[in-house]
Amino acid sequence: MKSHQNNIRTSRLTLCCFLSALTLPVTFAFSPLPQAPAGASVITASIAVADEEDYSTFRAEIPEWKFNHVAVDERNGNVYLGSVNRIYKLSPDLEVQVSHQTGPDEDNRKCYPPRIVQPCSEPLSLTNNVNKMLLMDYRENRLLACGSLYQGICKLLRLDDLFKLGEPFHKKEHYLSGANESGSVFGVIVSYGDSSPDKLFVATAVDGKPEYFPTISSRKLARNSEEDGMFAYVFHDEFVASMIKIPSDTFTVVPDFDIYYVYGFGSGNFVYFLTLQPEMGNGPAAGSSSTGREQVYTSKLVRLCKDDTAFNSYVEVPLGCVKDGVEYRLLQAAYLSKAGAILGRSLGVAPDDDVLFTVFSKGQKRRPREASQESALCVFALREINERIKERLQSCYKGEGTLDLAWLKVKDIPCSSALLTIDDNFCGLDMNAPLGVSEMVRGIPLFSDSADKMTSVIAYVYKNHSLAFVGTQSGRIKKVGHRSDYTLFPMGIVGRYWEIDF
Repeated sequence: MKSHQNNIRTSRLTLCCFLSALTLPVTFAFSPLPQAPAGASVITASIAVADEEDYSTFRAEIPEWKFNHVAVDERNGNVYLGSVNRIYKLSPDLEVQVSHQTGPDEDNRKCYPPRIVQPCSEPLSLTNNVNKMLLMDYRENRLLACGSLYQGICKLLRLDDLFKLGEPFHKKEHYLSGANESGSVFGVIVSYGDSSPDKLFVATAVDGKPEYFPTISSRKLARNSEEDGMFAYVFHDEFVASMIKIPSDTFTVVPDFDIYYVYGFGSGNFVYFLTLQPEMGNGPAAGSSSTGREQVYTSKLVRLCKDDTAFNSYVEVPLGCVKDGVEYRLLQAAYLSKAGAILGRSLGVAPDDDVLFTVFSKGQKRRPREASQESALCVFALREINERIKERLQSCYKGEGTLDLAWLKVKDIPCSSALLTIDDNFCGLDMNAPLGVSEMVRGIPLFSDSADKMTSVIAYVYKNHSLAFVGTQSGRIKKVGHRSDYTLFPMGIVGRYWEIDF
């Protein structure tokens, strides 16, 4: 299975500011759509005033160099684009300020360690560098730009002029994202104040190389971009490390097993990643796509404590949504927002509580050739998910059940009993970890569509109203809001057809 970004050759990014019926801050929404035809990457800014529209457009100098990621500086509105072979800095109206070349270069994805560390016997060829992660490090005024060249090394670029501050590549830990251009990578920067450096939690599809890449880990984010310890594991000894690796035995059951990371964020004392991962079967043939059977996938949320250096707090919980008897279990996109007063009241949470807007498609099997268009927008109160996790921890530490994490080969290990108090911020011990939650947490369906598959989402609270904007496979944006009587309803397509070419 490949990620959603595979086969994408065209994408357009739309910046919108509505000044008529509704006023919102300028917001970017970007999500490549699957199975798009070839074409040029375009980024478009749109400011609509009454019936007049003015567009600013930026196109890559080479049409095949598609855009992969976007980051917007919340302080000044500057736009940073991660593209093939380039990182761009644009002004808020999309004027190019500076660009930084990242490729192409001579490489071979089978070279590990990369040839820049030691000679490689594999034939080299001119290879594009596909941007796989773009993160703003506000504290140090720099941009983390990770690509597909050399097994996924990252550059640290100064935000002002994209000057290269550092490019660690001498150690195994420096290769974060792998050479698979379509593999998903998500990073979350955790700040601990002025007393200590920040940390980078990074999650990546391992592309069959679990011996090289942990699927999730926490890394040192040194203030000095050229420091030798940049991206080193926060903790690492012979037996314990700040990482989770996919066991090699897992690939015996599902040969092409991988975890695909859809979204990541920090909230409170925890870091969260939303994933899509294959279900484990009971034997080498069960559930394996390599045997010709359709693989079944489960959407799961992963939670870790920010201060957990040994990853004893690792917990997985399945997520899904049911509307009118139809199950939506394939996660497409997610976005963290605040509940707002009105939605919060209907969810039973405070206005400032975190809620998770999610887009799911129908079922649990992915059929690329005849993909279902049925999808649903659902919302989860993060407090409810955390409560389910706490209940599971409490029952396990009473000795009830098993660890129930099949892909980590601990499904049948019994929980151990321990006399201790487990509160909302419990971060685990070196027992009963890692832990899986078997019962699915159901989101509340807001809106479903059977004709135009939803593929991306962004949300915002305006005057106590929680509003979600979803992008669809056909290139439309829909707005979903909340009535004053607390019933959820679709508000339809925003304006005219959006200028999105695929």
